[in-house]
Amino acid sequence: MSNQQSDISWHSKSSRDIMRDLKTSDKGLNDLDAEERLTYYGKNELRKKKKKTIGKMLVEQITDVMVLILVGAAILSICLGEWAEAIVILTIVVIDAVIGVIQECKATNALEALKQMSSPTACVRRNGEECIIPASELVPGDIVLLDDGAIVPADLRLIQENKLAVQESSLTGESIPVEKDSETLLPADTPIGSRVNMVYASSIVMYGNAEGVVAATGMNTEVGKIAGMLENQDELDTPLKRKLNSVGKTLSVAGLIVCIIIFVIGSLYGRPWIPLLMTAVSLAISIIPEGLPATATIVMALGVQRMAKQNAIIRKLPAVETLGSATVICCDKTGTLTQNRMTVTHVALGSTIHNKNVTEVKTLKDFPPESRELLHIAALCNNALLDPNNSNEIIGDPTEGALLTFAKNYGVDIDTIEEKMPRVFEQPFDSVRKRMTTVHKNGNEIIAYTKGAVEEMLPLCSRILTEQGVREMTDADRKQILSLCMKMSEDALRVLGFAKRTLECVPADENEDVEQDLIFIGMTGMIDPPRKEVIQAVETCHTAGIRVVMITGDHKVTALEIAKQLHVFKEGNTVITGPELDTMTAKELEEAVRTATVFARVSPSDKLRIIKALQNIGEVAAMTGDGVNDSPALKAADIGIAMGKSGTDVAKDASDTGISFLEKKYSRKPVGTSAFGYITI
Repeated sequence: MSNQQSDISWHSKSSRDIMRDLKTSDKGLNDLDAEERLTYYGKNELRKKKKKTIGKMLVEQITDVMVLILVGAAILSICLGEWAEAIVILTIVVIDAVIGVIQECKATNALEALKQMSSPTACVRRNGEECIIPASELVPGDIVLLDDGAIVPADLRLIQENKLAVQESSLTGESIPVEKDSETLLPADTPIGSRVNMVYASSIVMYGNAEGVVAATGMNTEVGKIAGMLENQDELDTPLKRKLNSVGKTLSVAGLIVCIIIFVIGSLYGRPWIPLLMTAVSLAISIIPEGLPATATIVMALGVQRMAKQNAIIRKLPAVETLGSATVICCDKTGTLTQNRMTVTHVALGSTIHNKNVTEVKTLKDFPPESRELLHIAALCNNALLDPNNSNEIIGDPTEGALLTFAKNYGVDIDTIEEKMPRVFEQPFDSVRKRMTTVHKNGNEIIAYTKGAVEEMLPLCSRILTEQGVREMTDADRKQILSLCMKMSEDALRVLGFAKRTLECVPADENEDVEQDLIFIGMTGMIDPPRKEVIQAVETCHTAGIRVVMITGDHKVTALEIAKQLHVFKEGNTVITGPELDTMTAKELEEAVRTATVFARVSPSDKLRIIKALQNIGEVAAMTGDGVNDSPALKAADIGIAMGKSGTDVAKDASDTGISFLEKKYSRKPVGTSAFGYITI
């Protein structure tokens, strides 16, 4: 058990206050302090849950109520000399237990997967010198150094940062990297996704660098808290198991009543007690349907094979029946309903509202002349790279990757244009300017390309490129551009503006201001787009009487827009945010989940509360997801469905009462069936 205080709001305190409280400094800890703290706090590791043995799995299989009744019937059959019947019953019990254990052996441990996500090493400052140590030896008070591509090894309160952006999607559900600011102080109740002065274990540094002081390690990190939720959850009975247990108890009572009635009637007629007892017991045994457990197991095993053909792995046999019994499907947004890949979907050129959907434009020559310049800026004012091993994959910031893919998909040869127009100068993006500029040579011409926040760029633009060519920018132009920018933002698009300027010479240094007298080219809108096939799946669920609910850590506006596009949100439905959910009692939440179809800006614990509230009002809740933040809800749901192609191992392994996809694949026909209806995967 760690001695750390896990309830401290580190984000509401300054880094200096935290360093004072943790008795550390910019030089870091000395070796003696670090050793003492490691002994006191323990290693920066997650508690490892003891793996379930084959013996324990067998015990769980044979302690089922129906199986115990069968075992009892077999024993009584032996006592009565009915050896053939006893052997048949025991054979059924053994077959049932073996099939169940074999299937369950395929499940792995969720906490082990969480542990594998931890960074193996960390760059720290100790004794005033930088060194590399195993991440497991980090302790509160250590000063950690982060660079591009690093996995954050513990929860850190940032001391200083330089253009730092961190990908936290697996923890928060947000697909866009979060820009960090070490100087910001935040209220204690700020949700994880908005804590810009903190970075959390298992997150990835997309760009920039930083220093931070370790605030929490091991089980007291945010990932550790999620691990604790998984560790503390009991195994959940499926609806089928509950029904079979109910049948078993009913038959047990019926058998006991039959025994008593027969015994009483025989006694009244003066029959001998021993033969009378044997007759009563025989009749009681005949009530037991010995073939029911075996039949149910075989039918479910056939369902497992059928689901495997649909690229799904069933972890526990009763999940097949539960899948068809679901009345509510709770879906994570990022990576499940959406592609988890930022994509340029709209482009606006000049002062005219084109709002053209780029999927309608096939090649570069199909773009109007003024838009080709925008494609060049997207390709060149960009620090992302195409993966040399897979040109469809991006190395770098997802937003810049979306722009690079946008330019490539519509005719720009990235290698050729970079060779033709080499970069000779750069003013990097920062959170104050909210823009980035690169300077390129094109023969004898020197061109500056700028991209960034539209509202920050417009004051720097004096001219605008239109269909008729370059002209002076008017106040009406600026008003129209800002209006369009607002409209695109309300549609949950992330908007970037693009501009250019011709220079007389290459800037001498970064202090030279090239971001002035710019020509405004246009804007792009990008989003993590919804999966097109999901709309049909949602409609199929609605037709079958299954309600679909979106639960996401993303912002309300973005979540609501995606929900509308996917037909998840309809008139009469409600939207609830994490802060609103925090103020609700259990009873209030149970009432709210009856109409809510979108939960936005929620934490992993909030997702867990929502699942439990649905179960408390009698719903059979299914949960789909692919991130670490989904794992507690996946485990608690009646059936957890983990998306497997790019989802985290934690999510796959937490879905131990459900299924795990080999690929992110949606079938257009129902694949999970039962007497209760259909569900489309």
